[in-house]
Formats: sequence, structure tokens, C-alpha cells
Amino acid sequence: MANGSSPDAAHRAHILENPLRTYLLGIIISICGNILISISLNIQSQRGSKPYYTSGTWWCGVALMGFGELGNFAAYGFAPASLIAPLGCVSVIASAVLSVVFLKETVRASDIVGGTLAITGTYVLVNFAPHTTIHITAHLVQYYVMNWHFLLYLLLEMLLFCFLLYLYKMRNVKHIVIVMLLVALLASLTVISVKAVSGMIAESITGQLQLIYPIFYVMGVIMIVSCAFQIKFLNQAMKMFDATEVVPINFVFFTTSAIVAGIVFYEEFEELALLNIFMFLLGCLLSFLGVFLIARNRPKIKLQNPNCISMDKIPRRSHTDRVQPEAQTYGSLAAKLMCNRAGQSDDA
Repeated sequence: MANGSSPDAAHRAHILENPLRTYLLGIIISICGNILISISLNIQSQRGSKPYYTSGTWWCGVALMGFGELGNFAAYGFAPASLIAPLGCVSVIASAVLSVVFLKETVRASDIVGGTLAITGTYVLVNFAPHTTIHITAHLVQYYVMNWHFLLYLLLEMLLFCFLLYLYKMRNVKHIVIVMLLVALLASLTVISVKAVSGMIAESITGQLQLIYPIFYVMGVIMIVSCAFQIKFLNQAMKMFDATEVVPINFVFFTTSAIVAGIVFYEEFEELALLNIFMFLLGCLLSFLGVFLIARNRPKIKLQNPNCISMDKIPRRSHTDRVQPEAQTYGSLAAKLMCNRAGQSDDA
């Protein structure tokens, strides 16, 4: 197969122009998946004194989480990765709304402004995102893997990842930007592999079988490994830093990484008008600002489990041997869920 900067005629035959039905299906699946995840996290955070595994409500939350993640996975097979990733802000918006209902949090002015910006940004990026859908086949994935610009991108990403890992592990640099960049670089590979696996499964169901090609299983392994290490570093970040910092920074870095991956690997911005690119980036920026406003300075959580002690409840003593004031904690589902899960699993 010949190499080049863009697909040849055979590969271009797999590209559908303006597939509105498929495009909208991917958007709807992604939005529903993110809403289910938000509902799941709020349900799982409502725990009493009984063990979590004996609660039917907790298992219902687990099931909703599974359906939500499955929906996000399937959405990559129908719509561009550069669109599905920014739609993750729907989960943040839904969590803010549900936290008012489930956790009885007070609606703040920043929540209203942030939600308005996030919704506006979502509307803008949906309208100006690439509206082309590619039928992902094994041959097409192999072609994209061998493109020189992706190989250069992969090399630069690996060098940057090794450098950041050296700073984090060997030099003991525990800055939040270092950790979240590690997560974002892994997320780039996760997005590429998830879209490839999801697309090939969808193509196998509706068209020609793609599961007989080795590239499908290669992408499957990359997806599992990159996702596992991504979760590992993200969990470490949640232990070292406040969720009000981790949540928005992770959203911004993950979304940016996914957009770059979609542009470099799947060439999703090819032949896209300059106005569309500008408006799409503007929509992303509005979503970023909205998420930061929603996540920052959340009120303190009220623990329902008396056996779980939040880290901010442990007194810290200064050099003058006085107890420092309590730090504010993330009042929504993320921090409470971390506390609830503390006794449920070992560290990654």
C-alpha cells in the first residue's frame, strides 16, 4: 500500500460527506452516555453504613456507569473524535445540576455562568465541528498508522512522555501539570485506539468483517494498556491535588489531546473551512471556561459514611504548633466518590 499525506482513491471511497444521520447519532449517544455517568456517580455517592456491595442502589449506579462508558465508546464509531471528546463537558454540567438535587448543594452564580458558557460552547462546537464520518476499516487504520506525520507525532509524544516520566519518577517533580500531561499523552493513544476499535466493530456489524485483521487486536491492546495507565496517573493526581484543580485541568488537557489526535491520525480537519476551525476552537474555549467556573471553589462535602474521614479533617500543625484552617474540598460527587471508594480497592 502506497504511503502519502492523505488517503488514496480507494480510501476516500470510505469517506461519506455530510452523513447527518450517523453524525447526529454519535452526538446523541455521547451526550446520553455522559449523563448516565453523572447519574451513576451521584447514585454511588449516596452511601450509608452498610457495605457498598450489599446495596442495590450502588449496583444500579455501577450498571449505569457501564452503560455510560459503553455509550461513549460507541459514539467514537459514529462521529469524529475531535467532537466526542469536548462533549465530556456534558458530564460536568449534569453533575453540577444533579449535585444540587442529590447532594443539596447551593446554586452559585459561577455555576450559572459556567453552565451557560459550557452549553453555548457545546452548541457552537457541534455546529462547526467536522461533519464527515469515516468508515473505519482495518486497511484504513493500517494506512493511517504508516503515515509519516503520525509517526513523527508518535515519536515526539513518546519523547515528551519519557521526559515527563523522568521528572515525575526520578526527579520527584509532583506538579499537577506534569501529572496531567502524562494523563493527556496517554489519552491521545486511548482516543485513537478507541475510535479504531469501535469503528471496526461497527463496520463488522453493518458491513464487512474487520475482526479477522491483526490491527484490530493491536489497537485493542493499545486501548486497554493506555487506558489502564491513564487511570493510574489520574488516581495519583486525585490523591495529591484537590479535585477542583484536577477536574478542569484534566478536561482541558484530555480534550486538547483528543482533538490533536483526531487531526493528526484521522485527518478530521482536512478540507475544513477556516471559519469552521475558528468557531470550533471558540466553542472549545467557552466549554473550558465553563468547566473551570463550575469546578472551582466547590463547597465542603458532608460525609455520610462515619467510617470515612476526609483528608481535610486531619489537623495540620504549622511551625508555631497551631492547627491550620481547613482547606476547601470539592463539594460535588468526585470528592465524595473518592472517599467512598477508599476501602473498596487497592491502589493502582
